[in-house]
Amino acid sequence: MPLTAMQAARKVCEHGSWTVTNLGLQKILYIAHMIYMGENNGARLIDTTFEAWDYGPVSPQVYQRVKMFGANPIQNVFFGEPRPNDGMREARLHNVCTHLFGKKPAELVAITHWKEGAWAKHYRPNEHGIVIPDLDILDEYRRRATAQPRA
Repeated sequence: MPLTAMQAARKVCEHGSWTVTNLGLQKILYIAHMIYMGENNGARLIDTTFEAWDYGPVSPQVYQRVKMFGANPIQNVFFGEPRPNDGMREARLHNVCTHLFGKKPAELVAITHWKEGAWAKHYRPNEHGIVIPDLDILDEYRRRATAQPRA
């Protein structure tokens, strides 16, 4: 069963010692969701949808919860959210966090703005509400995997 959007957001923020911004959180959640789907035959990591916004994929549900922080680090607004009980999903989220926390916000935006990616396929400037279908996110994973040089 996928993690709830708030469980996943909380895990990312905890992993980052509460230094994560909304922009960083959104990108990490999207990338983790894409990787998990790609490695698990389309199974979902998170129970949220992502939309194609100006700065990349956004979970509107998570955005609404943390928008009050603007560009500042998110504080714990996830009180009462049950702890996840899916070790495999938590481990994937943890691994993605570990890999991405060293990147600057602009680097995360560049990753999610890949011209062959799902966001680019659905993005319309200044429009919200355009859902990025999971099938396109999965396709993005596959395209990225085949675009990577093999050793």
